[in-house]
Amino acid sequence: MYQIYVLMSLKNNKRYVGCTSKDPLMRLQEHNSGANKWTKGNRPFKLVYQEGFLSKREALIEERFLKSGQGRKFLDQIVPG
Repeated sequence: MYQIYVLMSLKNNKRYVGCTSKDPLMRLQEHNSGANKWTKGNRPFKLVYQEGFLSKREALIEERFLKSGQGRKFLDQIVPG
């Protein structure tokens, strides 16, 4: 099972969209510990959205959508900033 997840920076309200086969809460801990270059400078984060998929392909398609203009508009509606 694959998950897409959205993190919100508590520092500056920026969002991070990612895809993982791990538990999204585990990924949140990794991001908050500075494991990723971009998230290291924008931490701490909270998990604000996650969605599960059976295949990696489906998850990557959804991740790409959430990073698009329409996907950002969708996130603006479901995740207040």
